[in-house]
Amino acid sequence: MDISTITDTFDSWTDTALGWISDNGDWLFETLRAGLEGTYDGVLWLLQLAPFYLIAMVAALLAWRLIDALAGVLAGLALVFCAVMGLWAETMSTLALVITATILALLFGIPIGIVAGFGRAFDRFLEPILDLIQTLPPYIYLLPATALVATFIVAMPPAIRLTALGIRMTPREFVELGHATGLTPWQMFVKIRLPFAIPSVMAGINQSLMMAFGMVVIAGIVGSGGLGETIYSAVRTLDIATSINAAIAIVILTMVLDRLTQSAASRAKGGAR
Repeated sequence: MDISTITDTFDSWTDTALGWISDNGDWLFETLRAGLEGTYDGVLWLLQLAPFYLIAMVAALLAWRLIDALAGVLAGLALVFCAVMGLWAETMSTLALVITATILALLFGIPIGIVAGFGRAFDRFLEPILDLIQTLPPYIYLLPATALVATFIVAMPPAIRLTALGIRMTPREFVELGHATGLTPWQMFVKIRLPFAIPSVMAGINQSLMMAFGMVVIAGIVGSGGLGETIYSAVRTLDIATSINAAIAIVILTMVLDRLTQSAASRAKGGAR
């Protein structure tokens, strides 16, 4: 059997598998879609309810509290600049997409990561699955699913990995101290393991956000709305100015959320110490 025959066979199996997933997994994707879109609509409604300057002020206050005054001023001005470019609605749509996908990824990913942190066998079972999710081209997930579901899938692995890592990083002497003082398994988790795991969990939140942002432009191909679709439409019509403006808005959102979550993770790490 030559290479071309093997390749054709593999391609046929892949097409058959994707077709089977689309036909038989429709109920699962529809359930995920309904939950994600309901959450997305609620988040977007809240973001659109507030005027742009109020959201910019909230971001500035958070940056000031978590980082410093200069970061607060820059974060506020950067978000105001998104409104000045006439892309505020698209910016909020993208932010709602990222927040929704990340929140739901954390709701699933953190509990799974906790179980994986306690169970080495389960962790070994998850490793190849997470490797596969993170190494496949992201646009693959757009074939059987919506943009929200695809972003949710891509954002989940970092939360699982880093939560499991945080649970396993609890110093042995503290675990032994907990056993010696007669702590129950729940008390051991809440009072010892969880505080040591929080910095790693926060790092997982940051990485999930970054993975979600990485899907923004790709998701624009299937009409996800927001800045991703703006960039895709502008590139198709050779509207260079609009595509650059939308790209700048994505960079602004990414940098603001990245700095805020990184600072929160650093504070959590310092508190754990």
